[in-house]
Amino acid sequence: MAITVALGEDSLIVREGIQQLLATEADIDVVASCADLGSLLEAVEEVGPDVVVTDIRMPPTGTDEGIRLATMLRASHPETGVLVLSQYASPTYALTLLDAGSDGRAYLLKQRVHDRAELVAAIRSVAAGGSVIDPKIVEALVTAKARSEGSALSTLTPREHDVLAEIARGKSNTAIAESLVLTKRAVEKHINSIFLKLNLSDAEDVSKRVKAALLFLAEADQAPVE
Repeated sequence: MAITVALGEDSLIVREGIQQLLATEADIDVVASCADLGSLLEAVEEVGPDVVVTDIRMPPTGTDEGIRLATMLRASHPETGVLVLSQYASPTYALTLLDAGSDGRAYLLKQRVHDRAELVAAIRSVAAGGSVIDPKIVEALVTAKARSEGSALSTLTPREHDVLAEIARGKSNTAIAESLVLTKRAVEKHINSIFLKLNLSDAEDVSKRVKAALLFLAEADQAPVE
């Protein structure tokens, strides 16, 4: 069965571009295309999409409609995944998106839209309840955190740094193993060591792991990276 998608984007060119990209995927069906928050909310009520792909800023205010939509749907349509597209590489936005949980949520920079495979993979992950955070945001957080005096990151090995970044991006143990060319058992050992060193041992499932890792990396209250 195809993953149904409702698209929210005020730019007609971008909206049609995303639709064309997704039209080639047999397992993804765009069932609604909207230019503002109000019509997107109506579409969610009418067609009940599996995933909403939305710009972070849309009419009526052009501020943080995508983030607020994700928050509203967490309460009204908890089964609906939300992928927020933004031109802002801001950890603050990403953390706000995950405030009520990271399952079924993704935050990607708009530049990723040009990569069909990455966009489609994020939609599939969100539809399955997973979480995806843009690598650029994670890299900015890791770099800033590593510079902070007395950071617990200094106790991690280089390989543990790599694994932590992959966790923050929302990857499963299997995906991390494939990305870093490690065995799944080795990944599990690295994760256990990381969480012990960073006092994140309570984060068990992937959703909690993503949020725990991002919160740790952002706890120094770094300014947004533009």
